[in-house]
Amino acid sequence: MVKMKDSGIEWIGEILETWKVVRGKNILKLLSRKVEPDYEIITAFRDGQVTLRKNRRTEGFTISTKEIGYQGVKANDLVVHAMDGFAGAIGISDADGKASPVLNILDSNQNKRYVMYYLRVCALLGVFQALAKGIRIRTADTRWDTLKNLNYLLPPKSEQQQIADFLDHKTAEIGGLIDKIHTEIDTLKQYQSSVITQAVTKGLDPNVQMKDSGSEWIGEIPETWKTIKVKYLVDKLERGTAPKYTELHETQVVNQATFSKGFFDKSNMRYSTIPASQSRGLLQYQDVLVASTGGGVLGKVHYFTEHEEFVADSHVTIVRFIAQKLIPKFGYYYLSTLYDVFNNVMAQGSTNQIELKRDTFANSFIPFPRIEEQRVIVDYLDQKVTQIQKLINSKQQQINQLTEYKNSLIFEYVTGKKQVKEAN
Repeated sequence: MVKMKDSGIEWIGEILETWKVVRGKNILKLLSRKVEPDYEIITAFRDGQVTLRKNRRTEGFTISTKEIGYQGVKANDLVVHAMDGFAGAIGISDADGKASPVLNILDSNQNKRYVMYYLRVCALLGVFQALAKGIRIRTADTRWDTLKNLNYLLPPKSEQQQIADFLDHKTAEIGGLIDKIHTEIDTLKQYQSSVITQAVTKGLDPNVQMKDSGSEWIGEIPETWKTIKVKYLVDKLERGTAPKYTELHETQVVNQATFSKGFFDKSNMRYSTIPASQSRGLLQYQDVLVASTGGGVLGKVHYFTEHEEFVADSHVTIVRFIAQKLIPKFGYYYLSTLYDVFNNVMAQGSTNQIELKRDTFANSFIPFPRIEEQRVIVDYLDQKVTQIQKLINSKQQQINQLTEYKNSLIFEYVTGKKQVKEAN
């Protein structure tokens, strides 16, 4: 019979008698490496791994032109983000490189992969948030002082190796399944985009006679359709206003982050002291919102259907279609196909500094069928998009379940609730 003992750590409970609890300062060492001239930037955390990112600035990861305080990183270093470690930004570096001083670069006299999994369990269970309770900082603190004073659960080194090897294998296996489902979701999203593009530029009749639209990105349109400039179909096309932010729950502000993920996200709602009635950013039902600044976000589009009072900030363009001319939902569906056009044709500026050019947008063309045909197309797309979204949501649920399973595996084996020999 396996003998157990109290760990002294509330969230762990009993542990195997051969395991022990030690302070981080006894097993971890904070490194300070020099930066070599040919080092690239280490930046992206990827499920237990820290990935080297090449051409970081051109990919839109930073707009900084200085790398003050950067430190060297070696492959197999244990890396913990000092501000976002609480959210799981913890891993093993897969390459030599250089990193911002916000990262803790660590060595250990224990199995670093086991320690990495242990810290990820701490992140998953909110241990860092609990330690930070009552401290007024933006996130739970995972700086060196926290890590070195944290209690670490340690099996014998041979068991650490077994656990790390087992979890490497199982998490890679689960990760492969998740990657496959992500690919399926991407395929569904591409299919949805093609269905929308086909409907709003070619109509629903495959046998209709076509003609040139005169617009490179619209291509051919049905012979009975027209194209009309955006500015003739709207009674509002302008940015919102810069809010005066407050901690009080006053005027609700919609920014790009509110909708750029593909849904209306109120979880991080911010508030302004400027009354909504006095803001030109006051939104109306069926407004179309276009994210208008920043690489990777610019061009994201949202169809506003909230009945509460919101205002848009100055990084969001409000497009208010004249419903008697163009059904707003038709305009939304069309604009949702223009992400590349918004970024490559209608925007100006450098990476992460780009902005949507209002005049170019206003003078661009929209396919313009008769209002009755617009309505038929919108009804068709509503039905098709709902079907596709159900499939996407189902697959996302599979990902959530696999992620929960993976996290439970890590917890069970890192805390000794299950043993590797039981799994074999």
